[in-house]
Amino acid sequence: MAVGKEFIKGLYKENPVFRLMLGLCPVLAVSSSVNNAIGMGVAATFVLVCSNIFVSLIRQWVHPKIRIPIFIMIIATFVTIVQLVMAGFFPALSRSLGLFIPLIVVNCIILGRAEAFASKHHVFISLIDGLGMGFGFTLALIIIATFREVLGNGTWLGMPIFGPTFQPVLFMIQSPGAFLTIGMLLGLFAWYENRRATKKHG
Repeated sequence: MAVGKEFIKGLYKENPVFRLMLGLCPVLAVSSSVNNAIGMGVAATFVLVCSNIFVSLIRQWVHPKIRIPIFIMIIATFVTIVQLVMAGFFPALSRSLGLFIPLIVVNCIILGRAEAFASKHHVFISLIDGLGMGFGFTLALIIIATFREVLGNGTWLGMPIFGPTFQPVLFMIQSPGAFLTIGMLLGLFAWYENRRATKKHG
């Protein structure tokens, strides 16, 4: 199994947001700013990588009937670590992300990778899978947040990028703006895939 292939698949081919449509709850909620997107992406990637490693380590000793509760306990342990570290060292970000940090425990991406991949593969490749999926999730968050923050606030990473005459599209930093942004990006990717397929078979 190629290590590079396992890492790259999470960036596009099996991107959790744009291809698998998983973890959309935090994507919709925290993608109003790039700062929040990076914070959530890093937190989710840490939990994803660590839980993948531990699930892979114990996979041979976990009885199939109790595997899901055990996986959730492992994930919850790392989510608690993230929550405490963020509250202690990044209090503003912790307040901004709020409830969506503890809700990482039930994020479909993390539990899905533990069940579908880490429980069936050795430690190193599970680590690579976690990194690839985590980076793909973070990249998707940043792309969505960039559109929403630039149009909705006229800023990027909190820095103004337009002049004082710019009129923000406040709709974009509200929940419907997240749906619209994701829909437009999915449409763009679908158009690109169709164009590629047409060229390939044409």
